[in-house]
Amino acid sequence: MHAVPEPVDWLADPRSDRTMQPQPRPRSDESEATLLARLAEGDRRAAEALVDRTYGDVYAALVRFTGGDADLAADLTQDTYRKAWQSIATFDGRSRLGTWLYRIAYTTFLNHVRRPALVQPLDEARAERLEDPGTGQEERLQRRRAAERLRRAVLALPEPLRFTVTAHYWGDVPVRELAAAEELTGAAVRKRLKTARERLRLDLEETTR
Repeated sequence: MHAVPEPVDWLADPRSDRTMQPQPRPRSDESEATLLARLAEGDRRAAEALVDRTYGDVYAALVRFTGGDADLAADLTQDTYRKAWQSIATFDGRSRLGTWLYRIAYTTFLNHVRRPALVQPLDEARAERLEDPGTGQEERLQRRRAAERLRRAVLALPEPLRFTVTAHYWGDVPVRELAAAEELTGAAVRKRLKTARERLRLDLEETTR
């Protein structure tokens, strides 16, 4: 049996996504609250500024969800913002806008695939193109296969473990933000993360036997 790295190492490893992320856009100096107030008054420039501020994180999370499919991630990101602006009146400010957007992106992806079992694995040719050309072919394939196994294991987690672990590791949502958004204590969120990591470790060990 091959040794299986701790799931948290793979979950938090940004190398597979870094080349897929868009270049940072200029950021507004205005506070999020100010921009949201302007948006509520119909100010289109406020919406643009909020997109500038949050787009990279939403897109990067969806790149991870889709296993590196940049085109699909971009389409789902656009769909995420369309849904967000349609329902912006429901944003209650208990968490950052980025955390709220992550929830919409998460739901948008799951709606796209209907259920995790339909998530298709990466084809190896496309997987190779996503890797650092400086590494060997076998190493690249092994790394992508490991990442794909993890992705599918994560998406097979039950709710609410799946949301919590992806929000924290793929969406970079801090524990305190998750606690506020989910109306939980920080200890409860950390317990979910610990439980999810243990389930992933066991699942990954099983698949590599």
